[in-house]
Amino acid sequence: MLSYKQVMDYERDGYVTVEGVFSQEDVDKMIDAVENGDRVARTVMTGQADVSGKNSNLAIWHELGSDIWSAASTAPRVVNSVRILLGEDAAFFHGKVMLKEARTGGAWEWHQDYGYWYNQGFIFPNMISAFVALDEATIENGCLQVLRGSHLLGRLDHGKVGSQVGVEPRRLAQVESMFERVHCELKPGSVLFFHSNLLHASAANESERHRRSFIMCYTAVSNPQITKNGTVWRTSCPISAEGAILA
Repeated sequence: MLSYKQVMDYERDGYVTVEGVFSQEDVDKMIDAVENGDRVARTVMTGQADVSGKNSNLAIWHELGSDIWSAASTAPRVVNSVRILLGEDAAFFHGKVMLKEARTGGAWEWHQDYGYWYNQGFIFPNMISAFVALDEATIENGCLQVLRGSHLLGRLDHGKVGSQVGVEPRRLAQVESMFERVHCELKPGSVLFFHSNLLHASAANESERHRRSFIMCYTAVSNPQITKNGTVWRTSCPISAEGAILA
């Protein structure tokens, strides 16, 4: 369970790190699922090039099932922290595995997750990501960087940066110096919970070690989503405090 201080840190900074959420045995099973499982192989996307042309690959899915990724995404140790930080019950939005391979993994440009998710129809930014380190994340292998407290800016305009979507460069240049840049170095099994409006990025991996991660994304149950045809609907994957899928 998160402490009062951790909740206050999240509200002030836009993120909080919790160590040891998953055991090394859990992490080993996830890495085996990355390398040998069907879910990642079936959903992997390539060609997410940064401004230098290097690719960062990811696998992404929007449904829960019976695999290890779904078990992690509905685990009470994760869901209850998400519920506390959102201030209400949570619903699963999507999961993704980020594949930043040794020497070749490209950068992710500065962006807010809600910069994407706003255009997917979500009305409010009451959304959160839970970032699980599968390999040790260090400055050398391109760990996540955040601008502490930048979630308080609200949503910024996004556009094309390389073949990715990132914050409009002129506005980024105006606000970047106003916030402390933090390199989020993580041990395997640690989880970084961060707000959907927090500015974050990561450098290319030029080290000899992979930097793979699993990210679980959630929205508040009350957060409506407008579909392309204008229909307003609410998510169909709310999760109980015990980890049960309620619909």
